[in-house]
Amino acid sequence: MKARFAAFLLFALCSSLLHAQTDAPSGQQQLTIDDMFKPGGILGRGPENVQWSPDGTKVSYVQRNDSGEQGELYYIDAATGKSAVLVATSKLASLAPPTSAIKDERKKEAAQRYSIAAYHWAPDSKHLLFDSMGQLWLYSLDNGTAVQLTSSTDESADPKFSPDGDRISYVRNHNLYVHTVNGGADRRITRDGSDNLLNGEVDWVYEEELYSRSNYFWSPNGKQFVFLQMDEKNVPTYPITDWTSTHATVDQERYPQPGDPNPGVRLAVVGSNGGKVKWITATASGALPLNNDPNVLIPRFGWVRDGLIWAMALNRVQDRLDLYFVDIDSGKSQLMMTESTDAWIDMHPEVDFKLLESGDGYLWTSSRDGHNHIYLYRFDKQNPLSAPAKMEAQLTHGDWEVESVDAVDAQQGMIYFSANEGDWRQRNEFAVGLNGQNFHRISKQNGSHFANFDPKNAKYYVDNFSALTIPPTTSLCSVNGSCTAFWQPHSVAAYNLLTPKAVDFKAADGTTTLQGTILLPPPGGPMIANGKSPLIVNPYGGPGAQDVRDAWNGLNLFDQILARQGFAILHVDNRGMANRGVAFALPIKHHFGPVELSDQLAAVNQALEQFPQLDSTRVGFWGWSYGGYFTLYAMEHSDRFKAGVAVAPVSNWLLYDSIYTERYMGLPKDNEKGYHDSSAVNFAADLHGKLLEVHGTSDDNVHVQNTIQMVNGLINAGKQFRLMVYPGKTHGISGKAAGTHLFHMIDDYFLETLAPGK
Repeated sequence: MKARFAAFLLFALCSSLLHAQTDAPSGQQQLTIDDMFKPGGILGRGPENVQWSPDGTKVSYVQRNDSGEQGELYYIDAATGKSAVLVATSKLASLAPPTSAIKDERKKEAAQRYSIAAYHWAPDSKHLLFDSMGQLWLYSLDNGTAVQLTSSTDESADPKFSPDGDRISYVRNHNLYVHTVNGGADRRITRDGSDNLLNGEVDWVYEEELYSRSNYFWSPNGKQFVFLQMDEKNVPTYPITDWTSTHATVDQERYPQPGDPNPGVRLAVVGSNGGKVKWITATASGALPLNNDPNVLIPRFGWVRDGLIWAMALNRVQDRLDLYFVDIDSGKSQLMMTESTDAWIDMHPEVDFKLLESGDGYLWTSSRDGHNHIYLYRFDKQNPLSAPAKMEAQLTHGDWEVESVDAVDAQQGMIYFSANEGDWRQRNEFAVGLNGQNFHRISKQNGSHFANFDPKNAKYYVDNFSALTIPPTTSLCSVNGSCTAFWQPHSVAAYNLLTPKAVDFKAADGTTTLQGTILLPPPGGPMIANGKSPLIVNPYGGPGAQDVRDAWNGLNLFDQILARQGFAILHVDNRGMANRGVAFALPIKHHFGPVELSDQLAAVNQALEQFPQLDSTRVGFWGWSYGGYFTLYAMEHSDRFKAGVAVAPVSNWLLYDSIYTERYMGLPKDNEKGYHDSSAVNFAADLHGKLLEVHGTSDDNVHVQNTIQMVNGLINAGKQFRLMVYPGKTHGISGKAAGTHLFHMIDDYFLETLAPGK
């Protein structure tokens, strides 16, 4: 439903695509289902769990064989570029099992989707902590031995080293625990945790929608924890049913829908050896409270320094964000700043908060000038609670977006960040001084770069690079621009892949530029009739995501297969989507559907004019997640599309989760018409064309309830359609068998419904 699911889906589809039905031309290797599902896929298996050692001298990563079952943990010396094995195959097999060892579909998808680390570096850069299926092992790099630290039948989650490396903390059974590295028993730090009360643990909706990855942190001196307690008792549950066994089982998932109670949240500090918990009740006149109010979200928090914490408070509809500093001994708090907007505040990627090593300021990203940029704030280092922070400077400017703040070199006074400056479709790495000077680009090759900087000096970074026609490469780079690849994909030259064409259109407002790509088929495919090709429109369409990028895209391999059969495929980013500024995103606020559809229809009409070889009578539409919803909406509100495939769609926004939906749609009580008009269920009688709807029965994100209600609406409206459910499958419908079946079905459906003469 959101940006990171779009990215996750593209990753998953790299190994779950379909074979072409046509023979390859002479000298060309045919792209087949076997290619897509052969071990490692057509590119080969890339490095996993890429991490820097705390001293910044080594980059470590797991490299598995094509099957994914065996692998070794390697490291690269940042200074010399030389690589060596850290942990050999025989040991890694038990310390870091492959994700295929996870049998539960939901846990497996979560591990991939949220990039849950299989190992962690110790502060001394000489030890590693492995999380082996919920049991923790300490591995010494000096002698190559592993010691098991936990052996409970219950899993230990979110493990962390203390700052001095002598202890390990983790969450078990909704409580915080500490274990001494050199021996001793587990020490339980909190004691009131339960299925309804989570201490230091992240629940589903915070992890999915606020991008929270941890809810507890060691103090710099290692004497205390600050943690978030989540009270779930008033959050409604959704029953995820597994019908594949003789006796069906039901898992009750805590899942707030629009207008429902969110989890109550409050911050606390506790000693790392246990003791009395101290609750943080910071508030200020006119500010958002931090006292277990379910209408206030606490998406981020941490330590400013020993004795002083920071915390963000976000209001329920997510258009105001407060930043607090709190003295944990006196309880005194200071509202440092408030960010507010007429649009919405999305915690990713719009809000970056980085404290400066100098201890007197922080970096903050905001879209207050219409585009996401970096701001420098200062506060009184000696008495930080004496006054709010002051904005000293806006460090970046222009008609482009900062996508992430990646590192700060305090010694040189430089900030490194990714942005789409110069081209909305690209993502490059840039630098700017803390004084706002010396703005320059450090990545050299056009395309999309994702940088992971060394934590010590910010002199080196790991660069994950790709472009629309260039498969991903992983390199070790220095900030002066020199890079050495340490993983490269298999060549795809033999497939003779077709090159998508960049296209620009005018939005329905007549002024805004929409960007897209179109892939035109070569002559002679079976779907081409009288020189004309059917057109398949495949948008994501929803907020918080950008689909049209100069980046390698696993889903585009499916486009290649369709194109060889004679289909043209169009991708266009409509207004409402991300990384184009506030004015581009804002038109969809409080109403999903009409703006997105009007833009897509405008783009289709212009594409038909620009490319006369396209057949206006054979246009299809398909999408996944928000794109699945968009398919339903488009086929109800337009007769342009002859056939559509909606995969894992939201059908009624009252059924999706509260935090995502209310961010864009507001509360149901304040926007009854918006919710009604955006619901595909309410307009089932207006369905045009032929529809195939698909859903996994164990989808914990967009529940299969959406499809059940849509099916009921279509039946009551007397509309014929096709339905496919995948037992036990989650939002990504992953796995060789299910993925193969699904993409065969999509391909067959378009071959049937958009065939010449149909």
